[in-house]
Amino acid sequence: MRIHDLSPQEGAKKNRKRVGRGVGSGHGRTSCRGHKGQKARSGGTIVPGFEGGQMPLQRRLPKRGFTNIFREEAAVVNLKDLNRFESSAVVDLQALKSVGLVRKAEGAVKILGKGTLDRPLTVKVNRISKSAKEKIESAGGKVELL
Repeated sequence: MRIHDLSPQEGAKKNRKRVGRGVGSGHGRTSCRGHKGQKARSGGTIVPGFEGGQMPLQRRLPKRGFTNIFREEAAVVNLKDLNRFESSAVVDLQALKSVGLVRKAEGAVKILGKGTLDRPLTVKVNRISKSAKEKIESAGGKVELL
């Protein structure tokens, strides 16, 4: 078999519809667009969500809530995840990023109190929950807020 012996599978290739080529073609005169109306005109497209002049659904539904433009996102790390650090290690943003607990090397980090900690650590983060702080200090560690 050579490359010139290859051909597309039967029915895989289809001729395009040639409109506006005379009445005898079956696609002449109005060129398959029907009579008048917005979709029959040149450049006549209907934007998604348009309901023919009826008030669109996205405008009929009530608005809910608001977006706080001053919100500050913080990467969340649970206390149980800090057990992968060695005893008396310093846990800061760089250390969390190096072990894959935080994606970005900048921004705020918050430690939450889910799980237990079985070794003393020095934790340097932006935010920490009350329960996480108590558990770190009870394990013999220190908490420093940045």
